[in-house]
Amino acid sequence: MACHSHPDHTHQHGPGCGHVAVQHDGHVDYLHDGHLHHVHGDHVDEHVIAVSAANPDGCTTGTACGHVHGPGCGHEAVPHGDHVDFLVDGRLHHVHDGHCDDHGALIVA
Repeated sequence: MACHSHPDHTHQHGPGCGHVAVQHDGHVDYLHDGHLHHVHGDHVDEHVIAVSAANPDGCTTGTACGHVHGPGCGHEAVPHGDHVDFLVDGRLHHVHDGHCDDHGALIVA
């Protein structure tokens, strides 16, 4: 995976840092203000959940969510492909055309 450093990141991610840790591509990343951060040596990289068979980006005709997602909704924002999903009970929800699409599982570490 290419290194895409997050500039001027001073927060120290790790167990107990206060951010949700998730499994991603064989390592642990941290959800932080709508970003997926990976500690990489002396800096922090920006990661994105790739669109894949496990995490598709298509319409699933709606998930019975009953919740309006967006900034401050109480669910962590997760970068996924070229958009943002929200982590709900281990699943990626994507707001689409008046409903939520299920974009697959994301394992909380």
